[in-house]
Amino acid sequence: MFRRPNGRRLAVLCGLGFALAGCGDSKQANPQAAAPPPAVTVMKVSATDVKPTASFAGRVEAILKVDLRARVDGFLQKRLFREGADVKEGDLLLVIEKGLYQSAVDQAKAAIVTAEATLKLADVEVGRQTELFSRNVGAQARVDEVTAKQGEARGNLMAQKAALEKAELQLSYTDIVAPIAGRIGRANVSVGNFVGPNSGTLATIVSQDPIYVNFPVSQREILAVRKEQGALKPAEYVIYLQLADGSRYASPGQLNFLDVTVNQGTDTVQVRASFPNPNRILVDGQIVTVTVELGHGEKMVQIPQHAFQIDQSGTFVLVLDKDNKVQVRRIELGEFAGMNVNVAKGLNTGETIVTEGIQRVRPGQAVQPNEVKPGG
Repeated sequence: MFRRPNGRRLAVLCGLGFALAGCGDSKQANPQAAAPPPAVTVMKVSATDVKPTASFAGRVEAILKVDLRARVDGFLQKRLFREGADVKEGDLLLVIEKGLYQSAVDQAKAAIVTAEATLKLADVEVGRQTELFSRNVGAQARVDEVTAKQGEARGNLMAQKAALEKAELQLSYTDIVAPIAGRIGRANVSVGNFVGPNSGTLATIVSQDPIYVNFPVSQREILAVRKEQGALKPAEYVIYLQLADGSRYASPGQLNFLDVTVNQGTDTVQVRASFPNPNRILVDGQIVTVTVELGHGEKMVQIPQHAFQIDQSGTFVLVLDKDNKVQVRRIELGEFAGMNVNVAKGLNTGETIVTEGIQRVRPGQAVQPNEVKPGG
């Protein structure tokens, strides 16, 4: 049987329902009201002294490079170097058997002793015959004869001394020493093999520090530099190298040679720079990327590459206003400089841009900035 609800009970239930509904609304609204602004990393834009640059493909070249060769025939007796090691000028590296050449030296010395004795006897005979002729006892013909023999003996002595010098020189060739300081390569002949002037290169020494880098520059680029920068001195060029792994070589180089002829096939001029190489990082024949800074720099705004974005309308960055709200700023990019990029137009020094956390914010939204210094 249907019973009419009690009015008082109905009022209590209704009041309880409204109270529960109100509590539920307040729990849903409070988290949104208390949410803090998103944190982002920002940096103040500053002007950097930027110099015009140009990049070229270059090749490392040793200043000195010597092929060691045998100058006399003989069996290779000793190898006194470790392949790939540094050697000093004058270090003994290879030894060819000396027996035959030492015997030639000893024989030449003996011949000199004989020649000296012959000359001494000729000198005595010339003195005796001259004395007799002065007393009208000897004949002029006899004096002339012994004088001729004296000259013959003197000439023979000189010939024997020359033979000794030649023998000693050939003996010295059995010791192959380092003519320059540098790093020695692989030994091409093993100990025990017969070597001679026709044996080819026994080993190669390459100087290490300093070292050259050669790179071709087109005539068009040279003319462009002269028009924009004027006549620059070699000291005003600063040259950097980029290695195969993308890293920059620690020490900058100095331009020291511009070729006097143009390659007719490529219309380029060979340019050479010198680099210190104390740690032997640069190796003869190595390919590197050469970056040349030209002339005097100018102040330009520079930002990290990850700070800009691209959409259908172009390139932009997120800039913070005085209330720390995000604003979209359209910019024009210049040349890339390592991990940074030059901004040709659109940003001024002192403005604050978002560098990290870009995906968490939208235009007009307030953020919590965490500033880092440029380059940090």
